[in-house]
Amino acid sequence: MKVLMALSGGVDSSMSAKFLQDQGYSVVGCYMMLHGREDYHKKNIENVKKVGEFLGIDTHVLDLQDTFKKEVYDLFVNSYKDGITPNPCAHCNRLIKFGALWEFAKSLSCDKIATGHYARIDNGLIKSAADESKDQSYFLANLDPKILPYIIFPLGDKFKVDIKAAAAQIPQISSLATQKESSEICFVETTYIDVLKQHYNTNLPGIVRNANGEAIGTHEGYMHYTIGKRKGFKITGAHDPHYVTAINASANEIIVGKKDDLECYSFKTRNFNNFTQQNDFDALVKIRYRSKPIPCVVHESNGVATVELKDNAGAVASGQLAVFYDDNQRVLASGFIA
Repeated sequence: MKVLMALSGGVDSSMSAKFLQDQGYSVVGCYMMLHGREDYHKKNIENVKKVGEFLGIDTHVLDLQDTFKKEVYDLFVNSYKDGITPNPCAHCNRLIKFGALWEFAKSLSCDKIATGHYARIDNGLIKSAADESKDQSYFLANLDPKILPYIIFPLGDKFKVDIKAAAAQIPQISSLATQKESSEICFVETTYIDVLKQHYNTNLPGIVRNANGEAIGTHEGYMHYTIGKRKGFKITGAHDPHYVTAINASANEIIVGKKDDLECYSFKTRNFNNFTQQNDFDALVKIRYRSKPIPCVVHESNGVATVELKDNAGAVASGQLAVFYDDNQRVLASGFIA
């Protein structure tokens, strides 16, 4: 069976390619150029070629910069402009890494596609990785359900510490075991604000209001804030901590309140991505990558899900991905918080 392995130049995807080859697969490697950071690509492509030579496999470089800009980068920038907190990795995984790359894989007559993500496929559903500290099922929950039968996650049942240890014992790629981990958002070198500054004037002083609409302070510009942030703005006469509870982008205003004002027991999602075709079900939902799963009831109709929580979520941000799991850590569905 022929498999296209997405090679990033890091230790995870490199060892994944070796594991696949050891298991008897015919492996082809591919590095995706997604943005314009030339030094970033140069180093990674050198690593990919090194891995290809070590394993004796063909490696390709696929330039997806135009597609990435249109489908992921522009959405990221425009979301912050609209006062929404985006999740670019969820969009990238669906449209680029398991979208455009899968089309390229088929052009090479590959039967499946593989990546170095820490996740598993269990009975046709995405499942959390054995290594919970590295689990990436959350970011994969927006994938098109139709592609799941064609995916392999070689690292799903493995632990990061063991992957690094194994790579360190292979002279040809041992340097990958100690190199710095890539950042969560590949095109953000420092902070998201530095990216936005390339397109907008982010330093626009504005008014801070309370839930009653009263002006109670000032801020540095609404794009600097996300739901739940408690620093970076000034409030007159406040003695208790205040948190951002809402963002009014059109007026360049932020609304703040005390911690209790962040409480949330229900929300809606758009672009509901259903892996089981159930319209009503119980689940455990994560509203952020590292958030604690909360029991909930989901009611879906016409692509919109209403989620009733059995505990307070807190700091629920529009644009983030809500991911619904069953008791066996399998992804049942996902949707972007409205």
